[in-house]
Amino acid sequence: MSRTALRICPLCEATCGLTLTIEGTRVTGARGDRDDIFSQGFICPKGASFPELDADPDRLRTPLVRRDGELQEASWDEAFDLIAARIRPLIETYGPNAVGVVLGNPNVHTMAGALYPPVLLAALGTRSLFTASTLDQMPKHVSSGLLFGDALAIPVPDLDRTDHLLMLGANPLDSNGSLCTAGDFPGRLKALRKRGGTLTVVDPRRTRTARTADRHLAIRPGTDALLLAAIAHTLFDEKLTDLGALEGQVEGVEEVRDAVSEFTPEAVADACDLTADDIRSLARELAAAPTAAVYGRVGSSTVRYGTLTNWLVDVLNILTGNLDRPGGALFPLSATDRAPRPAGPGRGFALGRWKSRVSGHPEAKGELPTAALAEEIEMPGEGQIRALISIAANPVLSAPDGDRLDRALAGLDLMVSVDPYLNETSRHADVVLPPPPPSQSAHFDFAFNTFAVRNQVRYSRPAVPLEAGRMDESEILARLVLAVSGMHGADPDSVDTMVIEQTLAKAGAPKELAAQLTGRTGPERRLDLMLRLGPYDLTLDQLIDHPHGIDLGPLQPRIPQILKTRSGRIELFPAPIAADLPRLRGALAGRPASSLVLVGRRHLRSNNSWMHNVPALNGGSNTCTLQVHPDDAARLGLADGVPARIKGEGGALEVPVEVTDAVRTGVVSLPHGWGHDRPGTRSAVAAARPGVNVNQLLDGSLLDPLSGTSVLNGFPVEVSPLS
Repeated sequence: MSRTALRICPLCEATCGLTLTIEGTRVTGARGDRDDIFSQGFICPKGASFPELDADPDRLRTPLVRRDGELQEASWDEAFDLIAARIRPLIETYGPNAVGVVLGNPNVHTMAGALYPPVLLAALGTRSLFTASTLDQMPKHVSSGLLFGDALAIPVPDLDRTDHLLMLGANPLDSNGSLCTAGDFPGRLKALRKRGGTLTVVDPRRTRTARTADRHLAIRPGTDALLLAAIAHTLFDEKLTDLGALEGQVEGVEEVRDAVSEFTPEAVADACDLTADDIRSLARELAAAPTAAVYGRVGSSTVRYGTLTNWLVDVLNILTGNLDRPGGALFPLSATDRAPRPAGPGRGFALGRWKSRVSGHPEAKGELPTAALAEEIEMPGEGQIRALISIAANPVLSAPDGDRLDRALAGLDLMVSVDPYLNETSRHADVVLPPPPPSQSAHFDFAFNTFAVRNQVRYSRPAVPLEAGRMDESEILARLVLAVSGMHGADPDSVDTMVIEQTLAKAGAPKELAAQLTGRTGPERRLDLMLRLGPYDLTLDQLIDHPHGIDLGPLQPRIPQILKTRSGRIELFPAPIAADLPRLRGALAGRPASSLVLVGRRHLRSNNSWMHNVPALNGGSNTCTLQVHPDDAARLGLADGVPARIKGEGGALEVPVEVTDAVRTGVVSLPHGWGHDRPGTRSAVAAARPGVNVNQLLDGSLLDPLSGTSVLNGFPVEVSPLS
């Protein structure tokens, strides 16, 4: 007999509501939840594939422990006994920084992944932290930290009310959005145009999103910062700036005017491969629109000037009076945010509080560049990483020069991987701890609700009971905390109890509140506490009583309450930005040499490297090909469907060519997340169509200096036919 259960989709940032069909304990179908208050029935191919992903036969079901060089099935007790016995001596002998922690993108898609890694890091006391942020979004965190004093204060475009959206390096019709959580992003863009609004897309590829735009500008990759600086120059030059309600709350406007004085439309046009008239038109339209928002994502972050680009995005929103304004770019208020504090100066945001041991990379938001992980493992000496805890991460594919990292991981004294798959990274682990499939896990979007285009809150309890022999991800991570902190064998619930006590003390709330929490599990009690202490005075019981979610209303202006700068105002021209601008001025020299440059791409049926083992998502147009413009293909002697050789600073690859005018001339495109051809993995579907790892073209030396983010887009390559 079948039944249905509601579930928030955990497979991308859109967080759409699903209605699952269940036969016994097996999920057999998934459709959009039409009553979901946020996504209203929208579903994409990833959500529709939920049953197939959930039941993937290659998912690990029991822990693996390395014995005599081979990973073998073991009990949970054996796995944690080994971790506790081996990690404490390493910490006591070599210090906490000898244990590295790598957090992958899927962490933000699980409830446990949000709640427990901070506790684990505190227990370890290590500064050797590496996450997917330095392969993706760290420039936005750094620019927000410098502007607003809080690296997590990220404004999002008010999609449902804006009149004009200028989008750079983003393709939400394939990604479903990023740092802009929006159920049915495509529908929201259609609604924008239907109400008479304007969508402008700046992208070197004619993406699905670009094809729907009023205007598509095929910019030269990596020059977004030049374009935005020229728009800012034009706003000043033509007296189009108007801070609106932000007047008196911003310092550094005149300094920015002086800083962009050289970036005239004529000065940047050649480097951007755009016309000066196009640039001026963008500035004038942005200033003239009743409301407008500038939004940039991965393509404008993973480039040489990533932090400068993200800073300029918000500079434009501020100069046109569209920051913190309905229809512009606003700061969401999540149900689990702390209640807003009184306005006033804060501690501010600092970069480079410590540096990486080998190359001296400055930390950003407590993290070191993932591109530096291999050298930190390889280089002997004090602080060398000897043990690694990898949680939902696959840096062998996601970071530059995976071959080097592959070799480095093999030399660790201990590696622990929390991962449902034996993938290109976890195959090196001494212990693999597999979390259960998503149907057996509770779900709450702690991270993505802070980027949502409408304030709302939803919670999903497990759709089916935890299968015998499996362990909930929350318990796995709680036991890991106990193992590394010398408390192996203690009750995992003690971790949650400790966090609840610490949270109450920090909030100045009465201890008696702990007894009122109603959750069935430690994570639910922690969620209940965060809701009660949050800005909407909600409880877990209310969420459970509203399975389709609770609408908390449109985004509202929140400045000056969100500001944590030392001045208590928006600091428009912070010193680190000023120090990095000469690098951008150097790019004014004009058009670079005629070499090809590479950009990545996403597909609607993919999310980084996780989903290539799902048959429904692997195939069709979701293939690993090198897209080349017909003119470049003819010049280089390349043919459609025939493999070519592509070479970068880090290595060379052989990949089939796809001749298409979806990429502009001078640009080639290769998707990321592929390269499933290493021995020792267990992903049969992915291994049958492995593709190539685009990041192997990089040697890891190209970084955005302020954020430590790897340059994964807009780097030069050579392409030639195979002889």
